[in-house]
Amino acid sequence: MGNLVAIVGRPNVGKSTLFNRLTNSRQAIVSDEAGTTRDRQYGKCEWNGREFSVVDTGGWVVNSDDIFEEEIRKQVIVATEEADLVLFLVDIKNGLTDLDEDVALILRRSKLPVVLVANKADDGKDLYGQYEFYKLGLGDPYCVSAATGSGTGDLLDYVVKTLKTDEVDDVEDGTPRFAVVGRPNAGKSSIINAFIGEDRNIVTDIAGTTRDSIYTKYDKFGFDFYLVDTAGIRRKNKVTEDLEFYSVMRSIRAIENSDVCILMIDATRGIESQDMNIFQLIQKNNKSLVVVVNKWDLVEEKSQEAIKTFENAIRQRMAPFVDFPIIFASAVTKQRIFKVLETAKQVYLNRKIKIGTSKLNEVMLPIIEATPPPSIKGKYIKIKYVSQVPDTQIPTFVFYANLPQYVKEPYRRFLENKMRDNWTLTGTPINVFIRQK
Repeated sequence: MGNLVAIVGRPNVGKSTLFNRLTNSRQAIVSDEAGTTRDRQYGKCEWNGREFSVVDTGGWVVNSDDIFEEEIRKQVIVATEEADLVLFLVDIKNGLTDLDEDVALILRRSKLPVVLVANKADDGKDLYGQYEFYKLGLGDPYCVSAATGSGTGDLLDYVVKTLKTDEVDDVEDGTPRFAVVGRPNAGKSSIINAFIGEDRNIVTDIAGTTRDSIYTKYDKFGFDFYLVDTAGIRRKNKVTEDLEFYSVMRSIRAIENSDVCILMIDATRGIESQDMNIFQLIQKNNKSLVVVVNKWDLVEEKSQEAIKTFENAIRQRMAPFVDFPIIFASAVTKQRIFKVLETAKQVYLNRKIKIGTSKLNEVMLPIIEATPPPSIKGKYIKIKYVSQVPDTQIPTFVFYANLPQYVKEPYRRFLENKMRDNWTLTGTPINVFIRQK
């Protein structure tokens, strides 16, 4: 069960730099295409064999130079509600500001562990600046330089020590877990209620080990799974209703703890950037996907033509991963609710698919023979053999070649598409590796 660490602080104290340092990502891979820039707000950090997720709250405000202090306060409140630990960044070169004191006030009121991080301590002289931060009442500051990495090891040692150890899930293995995710008001609770019906006694609530993540056992009509419901207990904090950041913070845990994500999209609003942010979280965590277009009863134009157009729009936005089911449903009228469960179950089974080696080679080698990888520098690339790797989280296939380093991304995608044409892998991500024979 993953831990979640949030980085908060006023603009320009180096939140993104620290985030990149912790998640080993580079700013340079961020391009200006829509949808890629926000990718860098969420990542995983591994230290001393412990893995946890990191969220950088700074990247959620467009044009962060003149960001309103009110927005920052809201983000800090969301972060304290959702995270297990907060890294509060201050700038040792600039010293203490009023906004730092406001943020510290919110953090002191929350019951969370907070680590005060004095950033930009690039040389010895800067260290004298740390003492004024004791005034914030948050204990000893950790002096680091996110840019050079100095001091970050001690900080991580402390973070890992402070985070609760991953307790073992209370949920026995082998039962699929479905998470219903989507932005606010897409109809998540309505569809969960529609699944469960009023007959609440079939529901056994197992409080998850993460705060307020509840697994609801569902077993009727021949289905057997857990619904991961993170919005379980806590009252929504009114200030955060409109924040995009909020729906993403809310979804992280549900997505990380599930096998299949049911992504709810509001038919009356179409697909928006917030849906894309949640979709990217699902992809980053290698989860299987079912898209449900909810509130279909409210749409006037219901022709096959309209359905096709809507489907195409969704697949275009989510490309290159397009092999997933889309269901048009209504949680209120219960239209196709049953189909959502059937599809989620099927997608879960696709995730567990085992394909025999002889079958794989029998189907894939003739395809590769007919369309071999393009030769590079006059060298011919031969793929001799393919097999599936056992016991992986998602279906993983290895193609053995004489010159694996020359097989480029487009050809890998070609192989993946051919696999999808020949086996039912709908809704589930797969790995295709090319290795030395």
